Amino acid sequence: MPEPRLQIVLLSPEIPNNTGNIGRTAAATGCRLHIIHPIGFDMSIKAVRRAGLDYWHLVDCREHESWQAFLKAEQPERLWLYTTKTNRPHWKANFKIGDYLLFGKETKGVPDEVRDWVISTFGEDHRITLPMIDDPAARSLNLATAVCAAVYEGLRQLNI
Repeated sequence: MPEPRLQIVLLSPEIPNNTGNIGRTAAATGCRLHIIHPIGFDMSIKAVRRAGLDYWHLVDCREHESWQAFLKAEQPERLWLYTTKTNRPHWKANFKIGDYLLFGKETKGVPDEVRDWVISTFGEDHRITLPMIDDPAARSLNLATAVCAAVYEGLRQLNI
């Protein structure tokens, strides 16, 4: 496979349908998908087939047993944390080919230790968000929707 345009990183995803949709986005855009365990569902070949993910063989997917295993295997040079806990919009990021886009679990985001690692390694500016209205009832976007928006902003910036 060619080098990925961007690298989508899901830290402990909980909902298989979101991960399936994100996999389809990765396949359609030339991105690599990283899934970091623990996860809330079965990723076996049998489970993938049962879920009707007939395109999964097109997904460049790497699974990692933990956050530390991901860091050891990938050693990301550039990573952007998507979070609702910042006001910096993602169009202020300066994406480059091969950048890692990190997303936390659907119910909790990323743990404090991961957020702190991003800040200490790349700086506060590497925490970015998809701006939303200021209404607590609209607390976040669906994970698959957020990943798709992030990927296409990255591709737009890369002129791909």
